[in-house]
Amino acid sequence: MDLQNKTALITGGRRIGAAVAIGLAARGVDVALSYARSQAEALDAAERVRAAGRRSATFHADLSQVEDARTLVQSVVDALGGLDILINMASVYIQTPFDELEADLWDTVLDVDLRSAFLCAHAAVPHMRRRGGGRIISFSDWIARSSRPRYKGYLPYYVAKAGVIALTEALALELADDNVLVNAIAPGPILAPPGTTDDERRAVEEATPLGRWGGEIEIVKGVLALLESDFITGETLRIDGGRHVK
Repeated sequence: MDLQNKTALITGGRRIGAAVAIGLAARGVDVALSYARSQAEALDAAERVRAAGRRSATFHADLSQVEDARTLVQSVVDALGGLDILINMASVYIQTPFDELEADLWDTVLDVDLRSAFLCAHAAVPHMRRRGGGRIISFSDWIARSSRPRYKGYLPYYVAKAGVIALTEALALELADDNVLVNAIAPGPILAPPGTTDDERRAVEEATPLGRWGGEIEIVKGVLALLESDFITGETLRIDGGRHVK
């Protein structure tokens, strides 16, 4: 795909999402961002997209709700004139011991991390068809891509991110005739979560063959590679510094 003058929607504009938005703008893409709670971060990312000479818009949405997903996609089309790229990054990451895990939290994580990717894709694909095709990238996790859990307390997160891989493969088959290519990214140690101690940071570095955290730019590179390819679909790309082989 030639990215010049295309339009993208990124769900979840914090941290890495903001970096992706700016990377897309540098390639000539207009970028819309949705947010649930992080309005300030989304507005800042949108301003940086506009500073790069591209159009941008931000929208509040609860992507666990069918109508919010439909309204979000239509709002992007109305504001920016169409939709070529959907990047599903909205996620909930909460550590909860199994004995304390309630059905409501299970539903919250699955709704945001998995169901919203389907809802947004379902709403976006008709608009992509009208433009002759498109790209969908969803975000999984390197642990789910490795097909075995490694950390306790993340049961719904692991299940949701494994589901993202299955959704990616099934959607790739469903949408191939429409020239909508569907892939996923499975990040590893990219950015240390807030509150990470120096010891925890070093432990991750020691467990990663390349010996370092990747930084947002490595995700940006992966996203651009998948968007620009015309022959990769149904793939989940690990960007983890080799973490899965150690």
